[in-house]
Amino acid sequence: MKLFSGFKKNNSSNKAKDNQKFPWIDLTSLDQLSEIQEQSKLTSVVIFKHSTRCVISRMVLREFESSFAKDGKSAVLYFLDLLSHRDISSQVGTIFQVFHQSPQLIVIKNGEAIYHASHNEIKADAIKDVI
Repeated sequence: MKLFSGFKKNNSSNKAKDNQKFPWIDLTSLDQLSEIQEQSKLTSVVIFKHSTRCVISRMVLREFESSFAKDGKSAVLYFLDLLSHRDISSQVGTIFQVFHQSPQLIVIKNGEAIYHASHNEIKADAIKDVI
Protein backbone atom coordinates (compact mmCIF):
# COMPACT_ATOMS: atom_id res chain seq x y z
CA MET A 1 0.00 0.00 0.00
CA LYS A 2 2.81 2.46 0.73
CA LEU A 3 3.88 2.15 -2.85
CA PHE A 4 0.66 3.82 -3.99
CA SER A 5 0.63 6.49 -1.29
CA GLY A 6 3.52 8.22 -3.05
CA PHE A 7 1.33 8.74 -6.08
CA LYS A 8 -1.26 10.58 -4.04
CA LYS A 9 1.35 12.96 -2.66
CA ASN A 10 2.56 13.63 -6.17
CA ASN A 11 -0.99 14.38 -7.34
CA SER A 12 -1.57 16.88 -4.55
CA SER A 13 1.68 18.68 -5.38
CA ASN A 14 0.59 18.78 -9.04
CA LYS A 15 -2.68 20.37 -7.96
CA ALA A 16 -0.76 23.02 -6.03
CA LYS A 17 1.27 23.76 -9.16
CA ASP A 18 -1.93 24.04 -11.22
CA ASN A 19 -3.21 26.70 -8.82
CA GLN A 20 -0.11 28.77 -9.49
CA LYS A 21 -0.46 28.77 -13.28
CA PHE A 22 0.63 31.76 -15.25
CA PRO A 23 -2.28 34.14 -16.04
CA TRP A 24 -2.30 33.66 -19.82
CA ILE A 25 -5.40 34.33 -21.87
CA ASP A 26 -5.54 31.88 -24.76
CA LEU A 27 -5.58 33.62 -28.14
CA THR A 28 -7.82 31.30 -30.15
CA SER A 29 -9.97 33.57 -32.30
CA LEU A 30 -9.34 36.18 -34.96
CA ASP A 31 -12.01 38.32 -33.26
CA GLN A 32 -9.74 38.65 -30.24
CA LEU A 33 -7.26 40.68 -32.29
CA SER A 34 -9.61 43.66 -32.53
CA GLU A 35 -10.30 43.28 -28.79
CA ILE A 36 -6.54 43.34 -28.18
CA GLN A 37 -6.19 46.53 -30.21
CA GLU A 38 -8.91 48.21 -28.13
CA GLN A 39 -7.64 46.81 -24.85
CA SER A 40 -4.14 48.11 -25.60
CA LYS A 41 -5.50 51.65 -25.52
CA LEU A 42 -6.07 51.21 -21.78
CA THR A 43 -3.23 48.90 -20.76
CA SER A 44 -0.27 47.18 -22.35
CA VAL A 45 -0.93 43.85 -24.02
CA VAL A 46 1.64 41.11 -24.45
CA ILE A 47 1.28 38.33 -27.01
CA PHE A 48 3.54 35.31 -26.62
CA LYS A 49 3.68 33.22 -29.80
CA HIS A 50 4.72 29.68 -28.88
CA SER A 51 5.48 26.59 -30.92
CA THR A 52 4.45 23.61 -28.81
CA ARG A 53 6.83 21.30 -30.70
CA CYS A 54 9.92 23.45 -30.26
CA VAL A 55 12.27 22.81 -27.35
CA ILE A 56 13.73 26.32 -27.58
CA SER A 57 10.27 27.85 -27.48
CA ARG A 58 9.41 25.80 -24.41
CA MET A 59 12.61 26.86 -22.62
CA VAL A 60 12.05 30.54 -23.46
CA LEU A 61 8.44 30.33 -22.29
CA ARG A 62 9.45 28.70 -19.01
CA GLU A 63 12.14 31.34 -18.40
CA PHE A 64 9.73 34.18 -19.16
CA GLU A 65 7.05 32.78 -16.87
CA SER A 66 9.50 32.36 -14.01
CA SER A 67 10.83 35.92 -14.23
CA PHE A 68 7.77 38.01 -15.18
CA ALA A 69 5.72 39.50 -12.33
CA LYS A 70 2.30 37.83 -12.33
CA ASP A 71 0.56 40.76 -10.71
CA GLY A 72 -1.98 41.20 -13.51
CA LYS A 73 -1.51 44.97 -13.35
CA SER A 74 1.44 45.57 -15.64
CA ALA A 75 0.00 43.98 -18.79
CA VAL A 76 -2.66 41.69 -20.15
CA LEU A 77 -0.99 38.47 -21.29
CA TYR A 78 -2.11 36.49 -24.34
CA PHE A 79 -0.75 33.08 -25.32
CA LEU A 80 -0.85 31.96 -28.95
CA ASP A 81 -0.26 28.29 -29.80
CA LEU A 82 1.21 28.66 -33.29
CA LEU A 83 0.57 25.11 -34.40
CA SER A 84 -3.11 25.22 -33.53
CA HIS A 85 -3.72 28.76 -34.78
CA ARG A 86 -1.54 29.55 -37.79
CA ASP A 87 -4.24 31.83 -39.21
CA ILE A 88 -4.17 33.99 -36.08
CA SER A 89 -0.38 34.12 -36.12
CA SER A 90 -0.46 35.38 -39.71
CA GLN A 91 -2.99 38.06 -38.80
CA VAL A 92 -0.92 39.17 -35.81
CA GLY A 93 1.95 39.78 -38.22
CA THR A 94 -0.24 41.67 -40.66
CA ILE A 95 -2.14 43.80 -38.16
CA PHE A 96 0.81 44.68 -35.95
CA GLN A 97 3.38 44.76 -38.78
CA VAL A 98 5.77 42.33 -37.13
CA PHE A 99 7.69 39.68 -39.06
CA HIS A 100 6.79 36.19 -37.77
CA GLN A 101 9.24 34.34 -35.58
CA SER A 102 8.88 31.57 -33.04
CA PRO A 103 8.99 31.93 -30.15
CA GLN A 104 8.08 35.58 -30.22
CA LEU A 105 6.89 38.16 -27.73
CA ILE A 106 5.05 41.29 -28.89
CA VAL A 107 4.06 44.26 -26.72
CA ILE A 108 1.10 46.29 -27.98
CA LYS A 109 0.10 49.79 -26.86
CA ASN A 110 -2.49 52.06 -28.44
CA GLY A 111 -3.24 49.44 -31.08
CA GLU A 112 0.36 49.14 -32.32
CA ALA A 113 3.31 46.88 -31.67
CA ILE A 114 5.86 48.94 -29.76
CA TYR A 115 8.28 46.13 -28.98
CA HIS A 116 8.99 42.61 -30.15
CA ALA A 117 11.65 40.02 -29.49
CA SER A 118 12.26 36.42 -30.37
CA HIS A 119 14.14 33.39 -29.13
CA ASN A 120 16.68 34.13 -26.40
CA GLU A 121 16.04 37.87 -26.67
CA ILE A 122 12.70 37.37 -24.88
CA LYS A 123 13.41 38.61 -21.37
CA ALA A 124 10.93 39.80 -18.77
CA ASP A 125 13.34 42.52 -17.64
CA ALA A 126 13.63 43.88 -21.18
CA ILE A 127 9.92 44.69 -21.43
CA LYS A 128 9.49 46.30 -18.02
CA ASP A 129 10.30 49.75 -19.43
CA VAL A 130 7.90 49.47 -22.36
CA ILE A 131 4.87 48.14 -20.55
